[in-house]
Amino acid sequence: MEPIIIQNMQRTGSGWTCVVEVGVDSDTASHHNVTLDDDTYDRLTASAISPEDLIELSFKFLLEREPKESILPNFDLDMISKYFDDYESVISKEVESS
Repeated sequence: MEPIIIQNMQRTGSGWTCVVEVGVDSDTASHHNVTLDDDTYDRLTASAISPEDLIELSFKFLLEREPKESILPNFDLDMISKYFDDYESVISKEVESS
């Protein structure tokens, strides 16, 4: 799996924003602006892992199902469950095991 690098993680009034880079080579890496609201973070993790860890797990989930070029360039983490019905259950299991 290609490396996942979370950059510029910033707290906002109701969550977090960051840029996620997938890949090593700057010419072929993909970049994604991601937001994560407090409600989604709490629902998926109950604060058991950090927001950065949740975003990394979410990208691993996505990369197991599609190429990095198919991941939206801008999205809220909550949108993943609209495309993949099993997202929340898979992430919940991952959080419990970490």
